[in-house]
Amino acid sequence: MGRFFSGPLFMRKLLYSLLDLLLLRTWHVKKALRQISSELPADSSILDAGSGMGQYSWRMSRMNSVWKITGIDINSEQIEDCRNFFRRAGLFERVSFRIADLTEFNEPGSYDLILSVDVMEHILEDYKVFGNFYSSLKNHGILLISTPSDKGGSDVHDEEDESFIGEHVRNGYSRDEITAKLSRSGFQDVNVLYIYGKPGSISWRFTMKYPVKMLNISKLFFIILPFYYLIFFPVSIILNIFDVRFTHKTGTGLLVTARKIQT
Repeated sequence: MGRFFSGPLFMRKLLYSLLDLLLLRTWHVKKALRQISSELPADSSILDAGSGMGQYSWRMSRMNSVWKITGIDINSEQIEDCRNFFRRAGLFERVSFRIADLTEFNEPGSYDLILSVDVMEHILEDYKVFGNFYSSLKNHGILLISTPSDKGGSDVHDEEDESFIGEHVRNGYSRDEITAKLSRSGFQDVNVLYIYGKPGSISWRFTMKYPVKMLNISKLFFIILPFYYLIFFPVSIILNIFDVRFTHKTGTGLLVTARKIQT
């Protein structure tokens, strides 16, 4: 997908817009970023930890014109792709990208905000990463994480189920587990919310799971995808609105905020 949308600038911007609409996690992360932004210094330094295709670095660069954003990822191809796009978009002076392994990345006291979206489920040594995040934040810095929960995250609902995403090393965190791990790393004021409640889970199946399964059967399904989304996209928008606006007692995803507070 990244290669397909890596040509003209408007194509990459179109990709980011489509992801903003389709991915419910983006709705939740954008809402959280808007709330957090009022607490951040005007000239904040931000780490996009596991930047992938650069979607969230792009979003944050448009939220504030003076934030300094660093995207890091272990995938060298995606890093080079992001460098190329942000350079052509005229943003490379304040948005930069580096190849890095989060289990080794540690820049003490460097960032006001660290964002990590759908990354921790891919990393076995999460305790190392949480420790590096804590060290790399400035005092009163904020960590924002989106990750699957153990309530059906990765589409695993029973012990016999296998993860829908083969790259996941864990199916999801419980609220107690991720709270305890972040607290042991030094974080305070850890707040864990369920996302992807019932409406969000239904939306995810229609917009992500079923299309991916179809494409795994045959690439010919690319031909019918536009017609598929014409039917199901309006439904998913309504479901996403409900998911973002309501508090959920349980959900297949977690949205976590934590703070570094040193006295």
